[in-house]
Amino acid sequence: MPTRLLIDTDPGVDDALAILMAHAHADVAGLTIAAGNVGLVHTVGNALKLLELIDAPTPVFPGCAAPLVRAADDAAFVHGADGFGDTGYLPAARRAADEHAALAIVRLARVHEGALTLVAMAPLTNLALALKLDPALPQRVARLVIMGGAVTGRGNTGRVAAEFNIAFDPEAAHVVFSAWPRFTLVDWELTTRHGIAFATMARWLAADDPRARFFAALSRKTRAWTEARGRPRLLVADALAMAVALAPEIVQGAETRHVAVELDGALSRGATVVDWDGRLGRPANAEIVTAVDQVRFEALVAAALGAG
Repeated sequence: MPTRLLIDTDPGVDDALAILMAHAHADVAGLTIAAGNVGLVHTVGNALKLLELIDAPTPVFPGCAAPLVRAADDAAFVHGADGFGDTGYLPAARRAADEHAALAIVRLARVHEGALTLVAMAPLTNLALALKLDPALPQRVARLVIMGGAVTGRGNTGRVAAEFNIAFDPEAAHVVFSAWPRFTLVDWELTTRHGIAFATMARWLAADDPRARFFAALSRKTRAWTEARGRPRLLVADALAMAVALAPEIVQGAETRHVAVELDGALSRGATVVDWDGRLGRPANAEIVTAVDQVRFEALVAAALGAG
C-alpha cells in the first residue's frame, strides 16, 4: 500500500519537484499552502497549476498569508516573483478548497488517524495553528518530516545561523518543535551535502515528459542563479525531505537530539539550536538526518520527472 501523505508547502521550485515526487510514488491526501517562498496568492496558484499539469484531483487548502507574529521577507529573488521562475503560465482552471489549511490538517489527521505522513516543506505557520486547534495532533499523525533548520548554524538567510523556513516564522517553528514529541528533521546542511549535479538534472529535464518540460521552465531561473554563485550542484531541499518521507530506508545516518528554536537573538533569531551533548536535560524531539543514499534519492527524483 502506498504511503499516504499530507503536504504543507509554499511552492516554490523545489516544492514543485517534491510534489511531483509525491504524486509519482504515494497517495496524497491534500496540499495545505502557506506563504513563504512567495506570497499566498502565488503559492496557491502554483499548487493548482502543478496539479493541473499532472491531472491530479488532490485538494488544495489555502492557509496563512503571513507569519504568526512578525513580517518576513520572501525568497522571490531565487524562485522568481511568482515562485515558479516567472514562467508566465496561464492560471489553472480549477479552484482551491474553501477550508483553511489549519482546519484541513486537523480534519485529515482524524480521517486518516494513525496512517498519515505529514511532510512540512514550508514555514510552519499552518501546522502551528493546527496544533493549537488540536493539541492531540501528534498522536494522530504517524510521522512528521520537516524540511527546515541548520543544525550547526550554517544557514541560508541574512541571519547567518538560520534556515529560510524556520527564519520566516520562528514562533510557529517554536510551537511545533515544543509540542511534537518526535519528528524527522531534514535540514539545510544535509541539503548541501546531497545536491544534484547540473549535468544530471539537465539530462533528466530533456526527457520527453510534460513534467520534465514544466520543471525545466520553472527551474531555469533558480538553476542559473545557483550556477552563477559557483555552487557545484543544484540544491533541492524539499525534494530531499520528500525522499526521506517516501523511503525512510534511504537514511544512512541520523542523530536523535533535542532541537529548539531561537526567538530573540539579534543575530540568531530563527536558528535551530541542537543540544548535542544533552546539557539541557530535555527529551530528544528530533531525528536529525545526517546522510542519505544519494543513488536512491536521485532515482526517486528522476522517476518523478519521467526520466527514471
